[in-house]
Amino acid sequence: MDLTRFERDNSQNCLLPSPVPEQCKEEDCCLGIDEAGRGPVLGPMVYGICYCPVSRKKDLEGLKVADSKTLIEAERERLFELLNSKSDFIGWALHILSPNIISTSMQQRAKYNLNALSHDTAIGLIQHALDSGVQVTEVFVDTVGPAEKYQEKLKHRFPEIDVTVRPKADSLFPVVSAASICAKVARDRVVKGWKFLEDLTDIDADYGSGYPNDPKTKEWLVRHLDPVFGYPQFVRFSWSTAQTILDNKAAPVLWGDDDDQTAGKSSSQSLLSFFSAAKESGKPQSHRFFLERQLETLVDL
Repeated sequence: MDLTRFERDNSQNCLLPSPVPEQCKEEDCCLGIDEAGRGPVLGPMVYGICYCPVSRKKDLEGLKVADSKTLIEAERERLFELLNSKSDFIGWALHILSPNIISTSMQQRAKYNLNALSHDTAIGLIQHALDSGVQVTEVFVDTVGPAEKYQEKLKHRFPEIDVTVRPKADSLFPVVSAASICAKVARDRVVKGWKFLEDLTDIDADYGSGYPNDPKTKEWLVRHLDPVFGYPQFVRFSWSTAQTILDNKAAPVLWGDDDDQTAGKSSSQSLLSFFSAAKESGKPQSHRFFLERQLETLVDL
């Protein structure tokens, strides 16, 4: 599993597939879908698929794969390597959803919630398998939202495929368990190897579980909040936990009426004062936000 491309730019989503076994191009195949990291306020969400020929379901079951949530990290890593070693009949693909993309998608003007994002990602992975030559005839999915509506949506999109959507599918169908392991291993590796691109000082990885109700995670969010630019891209800033801290700790922006010069002056000072604190050789230090966009301070009109 080569995560180099995502590590190089973790502000964007990343599709990461294994080679497609020749047998999967020639025989009817079953495909399982599951995700890891739906709930945390930190890090990406990873959707995974795993597939194999229908004729070799028993071989996959014999690997003793299980729902990744019931396994410790060492067991998940071992089983992922075992799945990889069976590349003659097992294939997988991962879609790593950047926390930056998750938040911007959920906060865009046209409503796009996490369920819709999850559905579209699953559909995209099924289509990717088909486009790669996998002869998919059966799909098993752990539900997101009402199972019947999700199943109907997938059947409408892929009428030639037998689709089964079930709650806890990762504990019912080995091919979904395998997808769950692939997704969870990928997320764990991404979170451990996360490269912070922001110019933060003394940044640390002591952020606990990453779930909103974890006190250590909340402490980390407070500690690494920039009063103007908010959070590093590791944070899903659309989550209510992050929003609450932003509301309480970030620099205020006051919007006065156009004809209220006093209010306008107040709003400018409340925000601009944060840009003039750091000086080097008589010039303000540029934040990464400006460097990425090649913006410079205007000195002459």
